[in-house]
Amino acid sequence: MHILLALVFGAVYGGVLHVLMSGRTSRGAALAPMLGAVLAGLVYVALTWLGVTAGDPWLWVASLGTPIVLVPVVLAVLTRVRSAQDAKERLRLRIS
Repeated sequence: MHILLALVFGAVYGGVLHVLMSGRTSRGAALAPMLGAVLAGLVYVALTWLGVTAGDPWLWVASLGTPIVLVPVVLAVLTRVRSAQDAKERLRLRIS
């Protein structure tokens, strides 16, 4: 049941970043919240499988810290890649 806290945090954090970061018109509205939730959930599950309990603060530091670090990086990279790909496609189609 504790995993829900990590999932909700990841989704909310991703949603906030989607709104605050530039380039949100070039990515779907559900991408950032889903990415945050998946990252938090995967880290939580992996650590519990390794024997870390919900009472251990490192479980929470890792499962909440992973989306904090990775979601903005992934969104920035995806925005740059999409912008570059769109510019290339506009050149190919001769659209100004």
